[in-house]
Amino acid sequence: MPKVSGRLRVLLAVIAMGFLVAGCGINAIPTQEEKAKAAWSEVLNQYQRRTDLIPNLVETVKGFAQQERDVLTAVVEARAKATQIRVDASTITDPEAFKRFQDAQSQLSGALGRLLATVEAYPQLRSNQNFLTLQAQLEGTENRVAVARRDYIEAVRLYNTELRTVPGVIWATLLYRNNKAMETFTIADEQMRVPKVRFN
Repeated sequence: MPKVSGRLRVLLAVIAMGFLVAGCGINAIPTQEEKAKAAWSEVLNQYQRRTDLIPNLVETVKGFAQQERDVLTAVVEARAKATQIRVDASTITDPEAFKRFQDAQSQLSGALGRLLATVEAYPQLRSNQNFLTLQAQLEGTENRVAVARRDYIEAVRLYNTELRTVPGVIWATLLYRNNKAMETFTIADEQMRVPKVRFN
């Protein structure tokens, strides 16, 4: 059997170590972190899409429903507040910043819901093609927001689990000490209340 040189042994040892390290989960934390950040970007993308639709929706409704000033003002103010919240990659690891973002988006959702409920009193508006198009786009965007939030929640679940389970917790302690658990969406108390239904 031929003798193996010292350099070849070192090279084989390095290759073997590479396979061992690659298979032991050392890259799982940064991989899951990047997936969660990408999912967060998609959430923001869909919320921005919704925000961009609101001015046209408000203008269309305003033309038909002048007396609904309070509802229209609430939508415009909620949109302004939602766009003033500074959001970046650190938001998902900062519970207070994440709550401010989530609260602003919830207020905007509530204001939009009230606006669309108000529209029911205006049959001519409900049959307006511009309004119907905007309403369909808004409904599609709300569905995209729901999907993006679901994907983000799953990505965060995997990332946070990796930080707390073996072998991830070992790598987090040794190499990724600055990595923090990420925040996820919650449901506001008022959304969890069962609505009262009254039949006259």
